[in-house]
Amino acid sequence: MKQLIYLDNAATTKTRPEVVQAMLPYFTEHYGNPSSVYEFSTPCKKAIAQARETIAKSIGAKTNEIYFTVGGTESDNWAIKATAEAYKDKGRHIITSKIEHHAVLHTCEYLEKQGYEVTYLDVDEFGVVKLDELKKAIRPDTILISIMFANNEIGTIEPIREIGQIAREHGILFHTDAVQAYAHVPINVDELHIDMLSASGHKLNGPKGVGFLYIRSGVKIRSFMHGGAQERKRRGGTENVPGIVGLGKAVEMAMADMDERAAKETELRDYLIDRVLAEVPYARLNGHRTNRLSNNANFAFQFIEGESMLIMLDMEGICGSSGSACTSGSLDPSHVLLAIGLPHEIAHGSLRLTLSEENTKEQMDFVVEKIKAIVQRLRNMSPLYEDFIRKNGRK
Repeated sequence: MKQLIYLDNAATTKTRPEVVQAMLPYFTEHYGNPSSVYEFSTPCKKAIAQARETIAKSIGAKTNEIYFTVGGTESDNWAIKATAEAYKDKGRHIITSKIEHHAVLHTCEYLEKQGYEVTYLDVDEFGVVKLDELKKAIRPDTILISIMFANNEIGTIEPIREIGQIAREHGILFHTDAVQAYAHVPINVDELHIDMLSASGHKLNGPKGVGFLYIRSGVKIRSFMHGGAQERKRRGGTENVPGIVGLGKAVEMAMADMDERAAKETELRDYLIDRVLAEVPYARLNGHRTNRLSNNANFAFQFIEGESMLIMLDMEGICGSSGSACTSGSLDPSHVLLAIGLPHEIAHGSLRLTLSEENTKEQMDFVVEKIKAIVQRLRNMSPLYEDFIRKNGRK
């Protein structure tokens, strides 16, 4: 049986065994509804409170500022739509960037149809938001700035502290989609001037279907899910107790080994990047070379189709992606790669490899050798490559 080399941790991660073990009692033993008044539900209430405390501590927040959701998409929708509704009398202008996750972009597009105006900021060639453009985009009726902490495709980390400071100076709320960054890089919401933050459990070795939204005390946004009085009357629906417990345990473990994990992933990431760029002709790294998530390597290979490469890598037991897992069925090139200036034909040849602490140098060697062979095989079938070589000669 061929080995499995999983390099798609930006799409989802393996749930840690300790997380699963922490969750199990809340399926069969402590299965009470946390909203019930009888003693049988007390363990569920305590477990939720403990998870909330763990998460709040991880970002320097208060426990009453953490609201559980089903994941990053709900958290993004809640932050943006509820802000738009709550502050519409102040203004109807929102600022975001062209490289946001579709949970943000599509939410903003929805609001545009409701009469709101959205400014989509350009980024530089590395995917970094231009602070001068951000300042120029601010208007008297701007009510929200929403910029992701780190990009899910190319891994670039944004200047969040500076963005937060700009927002604070102008009295504008600042939301960040931190789904890829949370528990992978240090985050303190006070130091970074963050008013709202979205995160998801399955990006940090926790379960799928659970996440949270941090809402700073004093931010007057309303409920997104209407129903019962759960989550301090801001998010109706019976709490996903096993999921919340699993999220809390995953956060506890991720925070404990974050520095060690990041150091190992960075070493492997750089080894992979260096080998690919040195040994595969007409390849480029997408995103910032160093100011990027520790586990992210995103390449563009000229003269090939990324989807074909993924299929051939899969046949070798290697799991990667060509961009966001949420758009894997799309034939369009990545909006992120187009935003950083890549032409369509090169953007189509992208490959995102996102590592974990379980990957090894030997696996990276195997992956590089397979990439070299697959790229050459696909180029040999490409009339564009043949024509390019005829005109320019081999590199």
